[in-house]
Amino acid sequence: MDDGSEGDGTSASTTPAVPTVEIRPDYRISRIIKGGWQLAGDHGAVDPAAAVADMVRFVDAGVIAFDCADIYTGVEEMLGAFRAELLRQRGAEAVSQIKVHTKYVPDRDHLAGLSFADVETGIDRSLERLGQERLDLVQFHWWNYEIGGVEEAIGRLAALREKGKIDQIGVTNFDLDHLRRLSAVTDIASAQVQYSLMDRRVAGEFADFAHEKQIGLLTYGVLAGGFLTDAWLGKPDPGFAFENRSLVKYRLIIEEFGGWPLFQEILSALRRVASRHGVEISTIAVRSMLDNPDVAATIVGARYASRLPRTLSAFAIELTDEDRREIGAVCGRSTGPNGPVFGLERDITGRHGRIMKYNLNQGDESLGQGAANG
Repeated sequence: MDDGSEGDGTSASTTPAVPTVEIRPDYRISRIIKGGWQLAGDHGAVDPAAAVADMVRFVDAGVIAFDCADIYTGVEEMLGAFRAELLRQRGAEAVSQIKVHTKYVPDRDHLAGLSFADVETGIDRSLERLGQERLDLVQFHWWNYEIGGVEEAIGRLAALREKGKIDQIGVTNFDLDHLRRLSAVTDIASAQVQYSLMDRRVAGEFADFAHEKQIGLLTYGVLAGGFLTDAWLGKPDPGFAFENRSLVKYRLIIEEFGGWPLFQEILSALRRVASRHGVEISTIAVRSMLDNPDVAATIVGARYASRLPRTLSAFAIELTDEDRREIGAVCGRSTGPNGPVFGLERDITGRHGRIMKYNLNQGDESLGQGAANG
């Protein structure tokens, strides 16, 4: 549920300061969040020791927010190892500054009959994996609106917050109607959503409601799984035959946007803007979203820190009105994607939904008998 691309960079000491944003009183995060989906193995082999060591480099560069999920295989454990390593290298004060955002994503097949014990068992499992006494931010997801219980489930998370097991509660990939309903149950600090130059389903009423309720939008997909980079400029249409599921996902977004020809036009516009600033296409794509008043912070996926400073170079430039007009002229001709936030992805019979994995916690005995029988 974060961007499927690698992050960008060189030496952290040469990068600009990373701005922060307070999404709740005394809850401050960097405006770039290090994504963790790429560490789950679907994007290629991962060296856990190298990934953990590089997380410390992100902190040294000013990135103090990290995104993961209970359904990202092995990633919560990796972040737990990182917290221990940061404590060893930088001390307790450094650890106190970072925020680890995880997700609570009950399996689609287990939503019916989900009990308080099931929810608490899932939260306890994340606490153990991350080595925390209290989770910083739990981002809640519910796969199937046709199955009742979504409000009760987030109410159970709120009860666990009262017990001291959770600091902040967020949501991920909910549409506007359900965001309204859930925000009536408990305070929602953030909503993680796909939002980029090619996917603007969040813009308008959803973003307006989030602003009204002071729900910070944490956006993924800003680089469209790596498509919004110089690597794809001028390249022929590769079709959909990718082993990497992230590339299939974002190739489908390109099709909704207007197809490969219009995608090449947005890359060309971004390249012209990037050339004026002496940076890469990816820098302009990231900066464009950071400049969006709807966006609190954006998630950029990365296994390692090898390209970190080029991501952070987005903070070293300022887009001009001419830049924005040139990019907007192409985006204004897009044909989609349309519909509610995450609506295409929720349709399990559609081409977007068919590539999703809905039951990634299946077989995990720690979830308890209630969930197993759900």
